[in-house]
Amino acid sequence: MQHPRRSLGDRYRSQAKKFLKLAESDPNRQIENTNWAEQNARQALLHDFTHPDNWRVLADIKQILHDEIGLRALLTDLFTVLGRDPEHLSQLEGVSISEVGRELLEAALSTDHLDPDIWHASLDQQSTELFSNRFSTLDLSDPRCNVLFGRRVERLWQSNGDDLCIPLARMLVANRPQNFEMWVHLGRAHERREAFDEAWLCYDQAQTQAPHLDVRDSYRARIELRFETLKSTPWTQPTIQARDQFLQRMQSLALEFVETAPIEDIVVENQDDLNPEELQLQAMLNNGQHSAAFFLSRRLVTRGEDWAIEYMQQAKSGLDQDDEVIIP
Repeated sequence: MQHPRRSLGDRYRSQAKKFLKLAESDPNRQIENTNWAEQNARQALLHDFTHPDNWRVLADIKQILHDEIGLRALLTDLFTVLGRDPEHLSQLEGVSISEVGRELLEAALSTDHLDPDIWHASLDQQSTELFSNRFSTLDLSDPRCNVLFGRRVERLWQSNGDDLCIPLARMLVANRPQNFEMWVHLGRAHERREAFDEAWLCYDQAQTQAPHLDVRDSYRARIELRFETLKSTPWTQPTIQARDQFLQRMQSLALEFVETAPIEDIVVENQDDLNPEELQLQAMLNNGQHSAAFFLSRRLVTRGEDWAIEYMQQAKSGLDQDDEVIIP
């Protein structure tokens, strides 16, 4: 998970500012110190994309270096993190980005706060509805965007409750199944609503993605004790059919966020030797539909189709590669 590390971000940003001061005070080594400042600023942003000053420092350095391409790429990156359409920058074709880039960056940071608490405090009923309606149109596959919007949903959960946030959380994990923290939040929500099977399935996903957690095992112990105390029918974990249906719903949701290419358009070797589900898995992986491929392959593994384990590992590897962040 691309979770911000504030201390490292602050340290690298401080180093970047120090090299900028050296560049100003020592003209003979100005280029060298400015380049060092840029490297440290990029590290600051890599470690903590939620601090607006990390974006500002790197943007300032891009302007000092007259790096218009880099500044435009940085703005595109910010728009991606904020869930906005980077294509809006294409409207500035022919305009010197160095003249308006800093202004655009400040406008984005001031109207769409990276700090989830400040963002949440600025909401009213209308803006909350707009946020909820816009959610399904966002590309939440970028790991930083997924984390940022996950934190926003966590704040909304405190103020608006399960009915609003459960669908939003499902979209987040459909785009990034490895977001184990959001799986935990979903599990807790279903547990509060006494949807015991659904809660177990979410906790199972969380523990699968983060084996160091024991949320599924502790939930099972907790719920079995509850049923034993009530002297009612003992609770048992969901059936294979229930798990299959759950994963199928997540697979369908994941596919809503990507363009689906017909299987016949995908060139696969030895097609005659493959069953339709294996063909579908290969098509998804070739299309970069790693989330959908993960849910489908896990469905098949749950049914006892061991041949799908290899595809599940490929899907996980694809998801990990999608998480790689390159700072402009």
